Amino acid sequence: QVQVVESGGGLVQAGGSLTLSCAASGSIFSLNAMGWYRQAPGKQRELVATITKGGSTNYADSVKGRFTISRDNANNTVYLQMNSLKPEDTAVYYCNAAVVVSWLDGYEYDYWGQGTQVTVSS
Repeated sequence: QVQVVESGGGLVQAGGSLTLSCAASGSIFSLNAMGWYRQAPGKQRELVATITKGGSTNYADSVKGRFTISRDNANNTVYLQMNSLKPEDTAVYYCNAAVVVSWLDGYEYDYWGQGTQVTVSS
């Protein structure tokens, strides 16, 4: 079984910063791409940033230049450094991990964390 756990959410004023962490654990043969998604009330879940095992990144246009995604492969952990936060960044942030659990299978499964609330006040 694979577990994905986020931490680091909270309340911050506009212009401030937060760092989110996400650790994957359990039966992991290979941890591939990881990413952050968010969902605000009344809106669809949207991609924030992703990072491949090799370090290639992709960002939503709304966060480019403000957010940075990184990972620590040795600890199966991904981070999201959020700077210059805006009220519109308020959402529940979810961590996603693409995991191969068995070398026999080789199939990639997506696992999701429980979400962590980020609230940016004006």
